[in-house]
Amino acid sequence: MHIDLSSRTAIVTGSTAGIGLAIAKGLAGTGAHVVITGRTQARVDEALSAIRATQPDAKLSGVAADLGTTEGAAHLIAVMPEADILVNNLGIFEPKAFFDIPDEDWQRFFEVNVMSGVRLSRHYAQGMAQRGWGRIQFVSSESGVQIPAEMVHYGMSKTAQLAVSRGLAETLAGTGVTVNAILPGPTLSEGVGEFFGKIAAERGVPQAQVEQEFIATHRPSSLIKRLASVDEVANLSVYLASEQASATTGAAVRVDGGVVRSAF
Repeated sequence: MHIDLSSRTAIVTGSTAGIGLAIAKGLAGTGAHVVITGRTQARVDEALSAIRATQPDAKLSGVAADLGTTEGAAHLIAVMPEADILVNNLGIFEPKAFFDIPDEDWQRFFEVNVMSGVRLSRHYAQGMAQRGWGRIQFVSSESGVQIPAEMVHYGMSKTAQLAVSRGLAETLAGTGVTVNAILPGPTLSEGVGEFFGKIAAERGVPQAQVEQEFIATHRPSSLIKRLASVDEVANLSVYLASEQASATTGAAVRVDGGVVRSAF
C-alpha cells in the first residue's frame, strides 16, 4: 500500500515529542505539509530539526501555542486557518490517587485533553466539510475503556474523547470527512520513558525491569507483554489519515497490544 498525502496539510497537536512527533514524522513521509505544534518555539524548532535530519525535503511548519487554552487555539487558527488533517494528540497524564485529585486537576485534564480537540475540531471540521474531504483523529487511550485506578481523571478525559469523536463523526456523516479515535496501550513515549527512568534511578534497577514490572502488575492483560513504540502507534494514525481509509469513520481503533479484553 502506498500512501500519498502530498496534496494535504496536516496539523498534529502536541507534536514536539513522543507519539505526536512520531505521527508528524509519519505524515511528513507521505508528502503531507505537516504543522508541528508545541508550547514553546524552542521545542517546536527542535522537532522541526529532528524531522528534517532524516527527511530533508519534508514540508513542515511550526506554531508555538498552548493549545490547552482558548487563546492558544485561537492563535493556531489565525496562523493556519485551514487544514485537511487534524490529529488531536495533545494530552497530559499523571498518576495520582483518586482521593488526592483536587478540582483544579480535574478541570486541567479536561481542558487540555478534551477541550483542545473540541476547539480545533469545531473550527477545522467546517472547512473540511465544505471542501468535501478531511480527516480528524483523537488520540485517546485504552485507559478510556478500562479506567486506571491510579489516574481516574486521565481515564475520564480519554473516555470523553471517545464520545466527542463518535459524536463528531455522526455530525459529519456524508461530508467526506472521517473522524476516528486511536486507543494506544502503554507506549514508550518521551514522557513515559522519563517517568519509568526516574523510578528506575530511585530503585537502582534497569529501566527495562521497571517497564516489565509495570506491564505485569498494571496491564497484565497485554498480549504483547511490552510497551508499544511510538512508531507502532503512528503507523495507525498515518493509515487513518490516508485516502485508503475512507470507509473507516466513527471508530475507536485500538493499538493497545491487546490490553483491552474485548473482541469488539
